[in-house]
Amino acid sequence: MTIYILNGPNLNRLGKREPDIYGHTTLAEIEDWSREAAGDMAVEFRQTNAEHQLIDWIHEAIDAKAEGIIINPAGLSFTSIPVVDALKMFNGPIIELHISNIHRREAMYQHSLISKVATGVIAGIGPRGYPTAVRALCEMIP
Repeated sequence: MTIYILNGPNLNRLGKREPDIYGHTTLAEIEDWSREAAGDMAVEFRQTNAEHQLIDWIHEAIDAKAEGIIINPAGLSFTSIPVVDALKMFNGPIIELHISNIHRREAMYQHSLISKVATGVIAGIGPRGYPTAVRALCEMIP
């Protein structure tokens, strides 16, 4: 049994990027927390700055019959219909995750296209949202 945790553009810069919004936690630390929260569940944890790569990984999750996807599409949340279309093909639960509360941010960050296809959304609880999402996703898997 495998879950995919997919991260979009600029998340490789966590710990350095706008620490007043995103904190000082690195993506490597988040990966460790996520794997720990998953227990015996296999985790594919990935980050890309390229939209096409994110789509390819969603296709891979579909073809591999992954049990669930956690996705932090970052800036692609607000612009990427191709990512939405790829996620629509996935049959398992999908959790959209954001470190910041996108609903309290500037207008351009407040409307996620991904939310329409996500089973659930976690936003605004910081980097610890990842292990929270992993535990929630594991509970959703039959």
